[in-house]
Amino acid sequence: MKHIDEETLEVDVQQRYEFLTEFIGFGPDDVKLIQSSAPHIGPKIGEMVDRTYEKLLSCDATARHFLPKQHGCEADVAKDLSQLTADHPQIQFRKDHLNRYFVALIGRSYDVKMVQYLDMVGKIHTSQAGNNEIHVPLIQMNALLGLISDILTSTLIASPLDDATTLRTVQAFQKLMWIQNDFVSHHYR
Repeated sequence: MKHIDEETLEVDVQQRYEFLTEFIGFGPDDVKLIQSSAPHIGPKIGEMVDRTYEKLLSCDATARHFLPKQHGCEADVAKDLSQLTADHPQIQFRKDHLNRYFVALIGRSYDVKMVQYLDMVGKIHTSQAGNNEIHVPLIQMNALLGLISDILTSTLIASPLDDATTLRTVQAFQKLMWIQNDFVSHHYR
């Protein structure tokens, strides 16, 4: 039986990532599958982002988090939810972030900087980073990650990849999404 220093997992994001990847079985072959899906996922990122934001803006509980000024966004803030549309500059700013997130998943090396990036994705949705007014409840983050996971899966299933490669790639992304989910929920303790 392997000993795991649980206290270290709570304070060292690299150790946390290494534990998760080993336990879940997310390895170099999974990373290769994710990265090799880039020709199929990359051209669909705009549609994936639009689908995500269509859902986020469809309910007040998720849309309300886009009303406060977003860190780094120079656009005027919407006064209320009725002004918040998919074309609003503040939403376009956030869509750009999600676009870069998808690009990072399929295009970056899964190294120490990527682990820090996955951790920051969790942190920025809390008051621990960026804007103190922004604190997305964990249930909404879980819903978002579930939605992203579903959108990735349906995009892969619609791709021209053969069935076996599609299945392995979907499994690789599912493992990655569970790791991302842990890095998100870790900041809600």
